[in-house]
Amino acid sequence: MAEGLFRELVKDRSDYQVGSAGVAAMPGGNASKHTADILKEKGVDVSGFKSRPLTRDLVEQATHIFTMAKHHLEAVVDEFPEADGKAYLVSEFAAEDMLRNADVTDPFGGPRRIYDDTRWMLEKLLPTVLAYIEQTTKPKSEEA
Repeated sequence: MAEGLFRELVKDRSDYQVGSAGVAAMPGGNASKHTADILKEKGVDVSGFKSRPLTRDLVEQATHIFTMAKHHLEAVVDEFPEADGKAYLVSEFAAEDMLRNADVTDPFGGPRRIYDDTRWMLEKLLPTVLAYIEQTTKPKSEEA
């Protein structure tokens, strides 16, 4: 869900590549039905989505890594020490105190309302992620 929503947020930006991977994901899984339905309602198509596990190559290629929960962040940095310094909690930059540093619930297997809650939270958090990236990343034309 986060990947689909963030892709939508930067859809007109050619300078962004968005992907997702899980610390315990099985490769090749489809988006859940509730995720697909929720995103379809927002005009986001995830029919081609396939899950994949996080790998060293993905970590090395990434400029930023955002995790949904603190235990995911810890697992990423434990497994891939090179991710330290570019891995963050997706809620780390939230403007609202009640959301800052909060875990985003993994709705997998739950009822639709849990997926809706997760979507609501991500829609609040992802613009702050984008703002952080924009404020801390130099455009290629400014790099020496």
